[in-house]
Amino acid sequence: MLRRNLMQMAMGGGLASLVTPREAAAQTTVARAVRGLPSPKIKDIQVIATAPGGVRLVVVKVITDQDGLYGYGCGTFTQRADLVVDAVTRYLKPLLVGRPADRIDDTWQLCYNSSYWRNGPVLNNALSGVDQALWDIKGRQAGMPVYQLLGGKCREAADCYAHASGAEFSQVIDNAKEFIGQGFRHVRVQVGVPGMAAYGTTRPDATTAKALHNDPVYEPAVYIRRALKLFEECRKHLGDEIELIHDVHERVTPSQAVQFCKDVEKFKLFYFEDPLSPEDIAYFRNIRQQCATPIAMGELFNSPHEWTPLIADRLIDFIRVHVSQAGGLTPCRKIATMAEAFGVKTAWHGPGDVSPIGHACNIALSVAAWNFGILESTPFSEHHHEVFQGCPVLKDGYFYANEAPGWGIEVDEKAAAKYPFGYGETGDRQKYNGGWGAVRRRDGTIIKQ
Repeated sequence: MLRRNLMQMAMGGGLASLVTPREAAAQTTVARAVRGLPSPKIKDIQVIATAPGGVRLVVVKVITDQDGLYGYGCGTFTQRADLVVDAVTRYLKPLLVGRPADRIDDTWQLCYNSSYWRNGPVLNNALSGVDQALWDIKGRQAGMPVYQLLGGKCREAADCYAHASGAEFSQVIDNAKEFIGQGFRHVRVQVGVPGMAAYGTTRPDATTAKALHNDPVYEPAVYIRRALKLFEECRKHLGDEIELIHDVHERVTPSQAVQFCKDVEKFKLFYFEDPLSPEDIAYFRNIRQQCATPIAMGELFNSPHEWTPLIADRLIDFIRVHVSQAGGLTPCRKIATMAEAFGVKTAWHGPGDVSPIGHACNIALSVAAWNFGILESTPFSEHHHEVFQGCPVLKDGYFYANEAPGWGIEVDEKAAAKYPFGYGETGDRQKYNGGWGAVRRRDGTIIKQ
């Protein structure tokens, strides 16, 4: 017994000698501050509905019973934003007030199962807002950025791609060169289709194609021919070193998608995004069997039944889930871990209808996961910076994680109120309360968007 005590004292003394007086004092201060501190409980849940960039953003604020301890999360489903607000305030808030704020996975499971009918975009986004806010609280409690809670950095920053577009090939190429000049190594390229609508770009003559209706016109075969010519022009003028990305946005038939992926193979894209819709994921096996074009998929996924088979059977190369659509950081870190085991890389969805808080979550997941692939970048406007103080830094084509505790972002609620839902909206978005209108083939058939 005496020998054991002497050994413990010797070991303690040896370890203590490695700690500077300043570090020891700091540790003592922290220990004194948290000693006996009860687990924080959820006192209130609020929703900040704002549109500083002309796109509806839903931010959830979870407030605890400990003075000054709160967190923010992104729950943006911009096409049905009002429904997410109600899901948070009318269902999740009554369920969660009074419960512990530090049992994140348990809280996620509680919310996920409480509605019985699961895996829908409205509930998942509402759940994501709460989930991300709880991670923010955990980081603030620990005095660490969220990526540290996930195990720390696997890389210094997240490599990003930019969006180059234009009505004509030359405009796309010029736009791409601008981004390359800013330091981007990866560029997504999208071009307009004469007389028709096109995803990711616009044309002044986008509605001149003759059709049996008055809605925007889109013909998959015309688009495919136009896109293949774009890739040829990009390789000719941009060279082979720049990594090219293209988003089909599920707007072709399954058989067209298989052939399209085969035809694209020679251009050696970094990845080809969403060649199929979630309803047609069984066709990914056909694509994999016939070509080596790298495939990214998942921004519309909200159920494990969608991403599990594609990852487990190695039918895609990049999992591209919209984090709030899947339910927040908690399920997405599990997706990343599963994907690593099967050689699939992450490429979290990060368009303008993700708040800066959502982007901070994407970045945390990206720097902390070994199997990171690429991250979508969206520049923040002056209005975004006004509302979201501490927006992640985008420099030389890299997104950097904040080093402040949690997400490192504070929301100016007075500034947010200056940009209510509907701010800056025109056309269909204004008419349909932030939603999208119809896009049809010449004969009037609705296409998937």
